[in-house]
Amino acid sequence: MVKKYKTYYNMAQAPTHPAFIENTVSINAPASRVWLALTDPVFTRQYMFGCDVVSSWEVGDPVSWKGNEDGVTYVDGKLVQFEADKILEYTVFDPNASYAKNPADHLLVKYTISPGPGVSQLHVRQGDFTAVADGEKRYQDTAADGGWQTILDKIKEIVES
Repeated sequence: MVKKYKTYYNMAQAPTHPAFIENTVSINAPASRVWLALTDPVFTRQYMFGCDVVSSWEVGDPVSWKGNEDGVTYVDGKLVQFEADKILEYTVFDPNASYAKNPADHLLVKYTISPGPGVSQLHVRQGDFTAVADGEKRYQDTAADGGWQTILDKIKEIVES
């Protein structure tokens, strides 16, 4: 199993925190199965803190994560890129935060699936934390537990079972 934790710095802005959080995991399954785990609420609720992903999966349309049991929307966003079995990219923001109405303060999350013989690499990248309101706090909150690695490890466990 390959695990990576990388950060990139935007030296032109001299940030006090990294611009991006990136994590990767190797999953013993075809890309189509990994893709299903990213886009089907039956699977997302198992690794995304009990939340169902809700979207039409049309680029430009909303993407939301709603509690499966309480119906509360915890994260909102907009679909940016959708290439089945390859790339899923969307914006994310806390709908209760003061910056929620300003799209310039929304972060991007991009999943990339790279298939190989019997194994798929799932890579996630989130940022740019240097370009958004409360970037330092949002970066620290995300990085506190190793970025996305816990979620990727859970996706791996679900997909391989």
